[in-house]
Amino acid sequence: MTLATSSAASAFITEQDYDAYTPEQHSVWSELVGRVLPVLESHAAREYLDGFEFIGLQPDRLPALADISARLMPKTRWSSTPVSGFLPASAFFEMLATRRFPTTTWLRSRGSMEYTPEPDIFHDVFGHVPMHAHPVFADFLEHYGRVCSSTSDPVPLEKLGRIFWYTVEFGVIRQHNAIKVYGSGLISSHGECENVIRGRCAIHDFSLDEVLETPVKVDELHKLLFAVSSFEQIFDAMREAEQRAVSGQL
Repeated sequence: MTLATSSAASAFITEQDYDAYTPEQHSVWSELVGRVLPVLESHAAREYLDGFEFIGLQPDRLPALADISARLMPKTRWSSTPVSGFLPASAFFEMLATRRFPTTTWLRSRGSMEYTPEPDIFHDVFGHVPMHAHPVFADFLEHYGRVCSSTSDPVPLEKLGRIFWYTVEFGVIRQHNAIKVYGSGLISSHGECENVIRGRCAIHDFSLDEVLETPVKVDELHKLLFAVSSFEQIFDAMREAEQRAVSGQL
């Protein structure tokens, strides 16, 4: 699917100048991956690890977005589309609805290894994109974008944002009687991931009602997250949230 030139997102679409990345930047990427991948091999959801392998991420080289998209398109029709920076909500939802994941191309500096105030290519690609190879998750993400694109009321949009936060960004899943991480904020943050796997964060079974009533906090490690039993569960929850939004009950 393509975006019209008059779309909300068109002004933010750019190109990835892969040859402009420096040896230092490739070294920073390698160090970032090296810090978290050994932990993820034991504590990430199987679907994330399968996606990591499928899209061809390299531990020692920054990813080429065109190569990733070439792998994803035949499988789930998603692409990793380079953008110039942080997108307004309307542009972000529009891109999700057309199966284009807005992907920044800049990389944090060595002095900001643990945290950046805005997403960089490590968060976007290493954190998010492997899950786009999973068909159910990929369909859920498109559906989320379509629902939010058609919603202008800020109250239901804020509630829908909590679903995104506690699944796409900070989602965990129960697999083989263990908690596994799949949300990008957990995958790409050593501190947040350790917070979960060391048992410092309460884990409740995923409940749409509880998720919708749990505000998002961005200035501290999470004290509560929600574990799904399958990715079909978050798709079903999104359908239910859509029905509530349409009926004015969200």
